[in-house]
Amino acid sequence: MQEATVSVLATWQNFYVIIGSAAAALTGLMFVAVTLIAGTRRRTSGDPVGAFSTPTVVHFCAALLIAAIISAPWPALWNVGLMLGLSGLGGVIYIIIVTRRLRSQTEYQPVLEDWLGHTIFPLISYTALLVAAIMLPVNPALALFITGAATLLFIFTGIHNAWDNVTYIATMLSRPEDKSQDQQRF
Repeated sequence: MQEATVSVLATWQNFYVIIGSAAAALTGLMFVAVTLIAGTRRRTSGDPVGAFSTPTVVHFCAALLIAAIISAPWPALWNVGLMLGLSGLGGVIYIIIVTRRLRSQTEYQPVLEDWLGHTIFPLISYTALLVAAIMLPVNPALALFITGAATLLFIFTGIHNAWDNVTYIATMLSRPEDKSQDQQRF
């Protein structure tokens, strides 16, 4: 059994080295961006950072965690499935929290693109992880492709969200301050 586990997971090593490296680098860049922005941000009510920037970092970290899980030397596939399933379940719960944060923050009115990038696409990824975890012992090849697709969706969604956040903030900071229509989003 261990040889089959090592064999099926070993074929994904290069993919997850690339994904894990990208996720780690993008997480670091988010820290830099938020740090630079923090010095220019006015304190206001609501939690735009918790609603917009924090989920992006969490999803990059989810991609990094998946890369670590797949790359670890597991004795059996059910161990990998358990860890992926727990990650997917934790992510689904986190998306519920993010949805509440998006609804309760008052700094910016989310549009369809925000709901897609911060709730729907990540929910699809976390749900796909749950499905892949259940399928892994039965159909490892398909389960690993589903996991790879979910991980890529985390990366691409995170890149979109990070770009959207930074460009929005840069645009808002370049405008003259108008206290009557002040909206700022992180």
